[in-house]
Amino acid sequence: MKIRMLSRDAAQTTRPRSNDLPRLPRNLDPELHPFSQAREYTRALNATKLERVFAKPFVAALDGHRDGVYCMARHPNHLSAMISGSGDGELRVWNLINQKTVWSHTAHKGFVRGVCVANDGRSILSCGDDKAIRMWNFDYDNKNWATAVTEEAESVWLDDEGFTSIDYHRSDQLFATCNSSVQIWNYERSNPLFNLSWGADSLHCVRFNPTETHVLASAGSDRMIMLYDIRTKSPLTKLTLAMKTNAIAWNPMQAFNFTAANEDHNCYTFDMRNMSSALNILKDHVSAVMDIDYSPTGKEIVTGSYDCSIRLFRANEGHSRDIYHTRRMQRIFCVRFSQDNKYVVTGSDDTNLRLWKARAAEKLGPVSSRERAALNYADTLRGRFKHMPEVRRIARHRHIPKAIHTAARTKREMKEAIQRKEDNMRENSRSGSIPREAERKKNIVSQSR
Repeated sequence: MKIRMLSRDAAQTTRPRSNDLPRLPRNLDPELHPFSQAREYTRALNATKLERVFAKPFVAALDGHRDGVYCMARHPNHLSAMISGSGDGELRVWNLINQKTVWSHTAHKGFVRGVCVANDGRSILSCGDDKAIRMWNFDYDNKNWATAVTEEAESVWLDDEGFTSIDYHRSDQLFATCNSSVQIWNYERSNPLFNLSWGADSLHCVRFNPTETHVLASAGSDRMIMLYDIRTKSPLTKLTLAMKTNAIAWNPMQAFNFTAANEDHNCYTFDMRNMSSALNILKDHVSAVMDIDYSPTGKEIVTGSYDCSIRLFRANEGHSRDIYHTRRMQRIFCVRFSQDNKYVVTGSDDTNLRLWKARAAEKLGPVSSRERAALNYADTLRGRFKHMPEVRRIARHRHIPKAIHTAARTKREMKEAIQRKEDNMRENSRSGSIPREAERKKNIVSQSR
């Protein structure tokens, strides 16, 4: 007589700790669970609702400046360090952990137009309307940050014109500034190594490529975006858009891609190898986009706009996944992701910096392994059922200010009216006489090499 016995591994049924839930054997055969999909849909719906309930992105307001905050830089080696410059010439170093100023100094006479940190994290550079570049020594290993930054500038460089932007090279001891042209400096010399220009009236933004470090981009007041190669000391290409570009951000993970924040309420992503068409267009703002920044992972983008709102985009999507705003926040002039990709810092002309969570519903503080598993399961369910109408409606619902809602509706009606006019003209014209223009090429005026 043969007897079949059931045997189970003790490790699959024994609880690791006495306070854990008992482990039960489960048969995952779908025929035994005919209602599993309905249950998962209900769980996904509840998870989406709970995400919106707990979506509280605002963390803190950092006050201390006496004028608007117009430039900002994050420290490359220290997660909690942030440097900001204001319209009254003051420079401040912030500790984001205790949300306080650890060092402040009147760096310039007039606006601080740009600030950056050296690639080794040991120096802070700033430029302003007083035609000066100043460098301070920053000993971030010092536990007492109040004495980590020198009171007086270690080095000062002067020029005939005021500076509008500054950026540091990723690997070499070089930095770039711009005014009527782009200047490349070495901190060991008092004069620029060389100048780069290509017919622009004035430049207001310059950024080094963090991957292809010999390439830098600049934006001018004549609606142009220019790329330069510092190895050959010559320009590479020039792109003219329909309206002015306010800021440029390079993708840290895709060496040839950058995104430009434009006055026409949109942001345009380009591949520097072929700029005849935009790779992506980021929409939803109802006023000029003043600043833009990529997350350290290169997968998300944050933008700050003149419409007093902050929007978060996925880099491969055209519409924002979230919008942040407060009643007292004014026009946004600078935005930055933190180095750990978990927070966003913004500066506006109401003299405050504001700290936000990059994920509005993310819990702050330590998370247990069981809670982390539950959160991951909820995220998986939301991703699986995100196409369902009810889940999609709840996930996209946001409360926005009335001014932005009214401006968005007006903008949508204007676009629809223009589209109807073009369709009517095509219907009453000879076939092919009015060609359709691609949306990603519509705002590109010309390209030169």
